[in-house]
Amino acid sequence: MNIDTLINARWIIPVDPDNTIYEHHSLAINDGKITDILPTEEARLKYTAYEEIDLETHALIPGLINCHTHAAMSQFRGLADDLPLMDWLNNHIWPAEQRWVNPEFVEDGTRHAIAEMIRGGTTCFNDMYFFPDKVAETAVECGIRANVSLIMIDFPTAWARDPDEYFLKGEQVHDKFKYSPLIRTVFGPHAPYTVSDAPLQKIATLAEEMDIQIHMHVHETAFEVHQSVEQHDKRPLQRLFELGLVSNRLMAVHMTQLESDEIELIAKYGVSVVHCPESNLKIASGFCPVNELLLNNINVALGTDGAASNNDLDMLGEMRTAALLGKGVAGDSTALPAHTVLRMATLNSATALGLAETTGSLSIGKEADVAAIDLSYIETQPLYNPVSQIVYSCNRNQITDVWVAGKQLLKDRVLMTIDEAAVLAKAQLWQEKIFSND
Repeated sequence: MNIDTLINARWIIPVDPDNTIYEHHSLAINDGKITDILPTEEARLKYTAYEEIDLETHALIPGLINCHTHAAMSQFRGLADDLPLMDWLNNHIWPAEQRWVNPEFVEDGTRHAIAEMIRGGTTCFNDMYFFPDKVAETAVECGIRANVSLIMIDFPTAWARDPDEYFLKGEQVHDKFKYSPLIRTVFGPHAPYTVSDAPLQKIATLAEEMDIQIHMHVHETAFEVHQSVEQHDKRPLQRLFELGLVSNRLMAVHMTQLESDEIELIAKYGVSVVHCPESNLKIASGFCPVNELLLNNINVALGTDGAASNNDLDMLGEMRTAALLGKGVAGDSTALPAHTVLRMATLNSATALGLAETTGSLSIGKEADVAAIDLSYIETQPLYNPVSQIVYSCNRNQITDVWVAGKQLLKDRVLMTIDEAAVLAKAQLWQEKIFSND
């Protein structure tokens, strides 16, 4: 049988079924989809591939899904570190955005972020930023899968002046990309403290009509909760519930300030929580009770946040931090085992994005979104369990190859769809501009 690609690997870790590892197996890919997973000896007899790849020391995993990014903010990496969130936003990031954000800034910063993400095994990202049309166009050009947020915020920005214009432009972006195989749109109200009731109610209605998700920072800091109680006489999550946003469409990002009744509420309504442990730690936002959420059957996905507050887009590092922090917060060394954290970074994230039928696991019929990790390095030897090594020992430089929908985006650590030298040259130009006018 003729197929496009046959990848023969030491291990295949499909994520679903849970806790499953196939040894000396092959992944058959045709027309961008996974058509078979079977022992390598059988695969070589059954298939004739246009391209056959032998990865004898590698594990194949589903491409990692970064469920919360501000990709273009790679341009601000390291610009304002070691500050409280509101100081960081009000006095540094928002003024810098007012000065610098334009379509060119977003395109260059997004391409830079995509290059970093592909080199780290990420095949899909969920972005919230201005000029989402440029984010989507750049993602398509680079061949990566992306969910782009139709941004909403009360105050004027380089993207729009008021809620009416945000909705109009968001609808235009949604219509432009609704048939793209790589791009999906989601509503992206920034946060409860930056979006008023009327736009939020309209988003709740439109999300149902358009059948898309809602991506929002929620309960990120204690200050946010305190401010909401002062202004609205209720906590942010309760306000969102009353406005109709608490549903299985909601991706609530951060969620570091949760009480037991709020956990019951999001469990009841099927909300997905997007955990960003390194950003939360860096800004001292608080601790998301991930183990408690999982015990309540709440879908917990994983994201890095933007490179301005992390300061990287490294999902392997994020998995390790999530596992270690989760154990510490729970006071339980069995909390967040390696296979659970890998699932958070793949299938759970796909579920949050509404993409679980498309990607998130190495399953027959799904898109061939795949990352290959070389586990022969000194840092990952000896090896008793490849999933444990990936989560606790591996670094992103061990990602050698990446495919999205069967198209190879990274080959032997070389980017196939992005000019690395051009990305670095653009980064240098933006650094000089921003630094000279800071």
